[in-house]
Amino acid sequence: MAKPIPSPAGAFFANWRQNIIYIGFVVIFVVFALTLSDKGFLNPNNLLNIVRQTAMIAVMAVAMTFVLSAGEIDLSVGAVAGLATVTVAMAIAVAGPIGGVLAGLATGLAVGMFNGWLTTKVGIPSFLTTLAMMGIAKGVAMWISDTAAVPILSPSYSWIFGGGSVGPIPVLMFWMALIAGVGHVALRRSGFGRRVLATGGGETAARYSGIDTASIKFRVLVLSSCAAALAGMLYAGRLQSGRFQLGEGDELSVIAAAVLGGTSLFGGKGTVIGTIVGALMIGLINNGLILMGLEFSQQLIARGGIIILAVALSQKKR
Repeated sequence: MAKPIPSPAGAFFANWRQNIIYIGFVVIFVVFALTLSDKGFLNPNNLLNIVRQTAMIAVMAVAMTFVLSAGEIDLSVGAVAGLATVTVAMAIAVAGPIGGVLAGLATGLAVGMFNGWLTTKVGIPSFLTTLAMMGIAKGVAMWISDTAAVPILSPSYSWIFGGGSVGPIPVLMFWMALIAGVGHVALRRSGFGRRVLATGGGETAARYSGIDTASIKFRVLVLSSCAAALAGMLYAGRLQSGRFQLGEGDELSVIAAAVLGGTSLFGGKGTVIGTIVGALMIGLINNGLILMGLEFSQQLIARGGIIILAVALSQKKR
């Protein structure tokens, strides 16, 4: 006797562990909508602010999905974003918006190539490589800016990279959607994405199947730093300045967003769509806790507890 084919809804809830991020996002949104309706949670401006505050984390988290899927990690993304804001602002003052964009991309490319070289050629684990780069990038940003904010006086740059809106829709939403779309296609529909997942799923087996795993790891680390630099460019455009503090601590939110979305810390598994939802969920939690009037210390406790619970529920028993 043939087994009945489950409905899409039945299949969704049958695989609830895999879909916990989507269920959790809806539950948290509904709870905040009911309890904070009198504080403007559902106000369109507030919801768009969540997107604005989340966009940079989402951009970096998409690239982090590739890094984690390949079995590596990048702890330097927040500091690289801060460094990029400074190099972009300084370059715009000398060479205009185009010079600023090129300087930002060059910053990400240089850092990523250095991280990749140390990890794949020298053999230093990416955890240590990028941990050291976190301090180096922040130190360089403080040094070249003399710890002062560097203003950006280019309205066109600020509009394109974070400060503008198309009607009520912020430009940052378009950037987030673009990076998410490209990342999803690259991970799920391209040979590169399949090689990334194979490398993280079993490096030895991947090597025997003809995959240059060192090249894959090098490329995902370069991709991560370039995404961090783009996030820094968006920070700079939105705030119209370069500051070494921008992006500080973002690496934790970036990794949490990817893991919440279903990407494995052990490699071999990743989903860009889940990562975007994870980033939005973190932004949703931050916004809701602020509207509740909690002190910063209480926000940290509540946010950490919610993230731990969500990750614990999403992980299968080993």
